[in-house]
Amino acid sequence: MEIRLITSNKKQFLDLLLLADKQESMIDKYLERGEMFALYDDGLKAISVVTCEEGSIYEIKNIAVYPSSQRKGYGKRLVDYLFEYYQGKCSIMFVGTGDTPSALSFYKHCGFRISHRLKNFFIDNYDQPIYEDGKQLTDMVYLRKDFS
Repeated sequence: MEIRLITSNKKQFLDLLLLADKQESMIDKYLERGEMFALYDDGLKAISVVTCEEGSIYEIKNIAVYPSSQRKGYGKRLVDYLFEYYQGKCSIMFVGTGDTPSALSFYKHCGFRISHRLKNFFIDNYDQPIYEDGKQLTDMVYLRKDFS
């Protein structure tokens, strides 16, 4: 297993990025200003984009694992790598997600805790309704991990 920092031609991963963020115009808002990481294990398995929001506050803007590789530990391994990579320069790492049990459970398992929510984020910012686990997403739930 290898995780690589991707510094150019980030749009080549658009198919994977769209699994986690369903609208290309939303991805465009953070893709170039973020650091991209790709996890390979006998081929590409997962991708993540992390942005510096302010000072030592970072946010995972996108983390996606190909469906055929989900539930095999790749997402958790990538998050663990991000924690290691940003240790020393990050005081708080945020991640925003839909209000679904599967997503919230994953991030809590990775060490995040619920921070706050943005009401109607998915309704106000996306052209089409977004569904996850059969549920229409409305609010963005933010989770945080504090670094010491």
